[in-house]
Amino acid sequence: MHMNAFEDVAGRIVAGRAVYARNLGVPEDEAEIALTARAGAQYAREAFLAAGGPGWSGTELTDRDRSIAVIAALVGQHVVDARLITYLNAARAAGVTEEGLAELMVLLTAYLGQPAASAAMATVLSTAPQPAAATTG
Repeated sequence: MHMNAFEDVAGRIVAGRAVYARNLGVPEDEAEIALTARAGAQYAREAFLAAGGPGWSGTELTDRDRSIAVIAALVGQHVVDARLITYLNAARAAGVTEEGLAELMVLLTAYLGQPAASAAMATVLSTAPQPAAATTG
């Protein structure tokens, strides 16, 4: 059975909302609110539509692969704000370690230059999970 264009669009938006929920670390029912607050309703709808397509919903890349690709793209554009933090956290959730993120920044230095990668490395360090404080008893 072939879906009509509206169902296909609606399905992509639903799938894209799930991707953004996962990347933002929020429940699916909060993803639209979070992205709309960050970028506006029109942008959120288009972002969900795009994320519901093969880039984020295809089968040949893992969320780990996708997160690393997005981090590289953002670092190349000198983006070190909440957008980078979102994908650093998504990469961590997908199994990339702090050492792996540091290695990625070193690799990116060779291709993008030291200013972009060092600024991103500062963001990596400032957002790294902190070890639990030891308690004395």
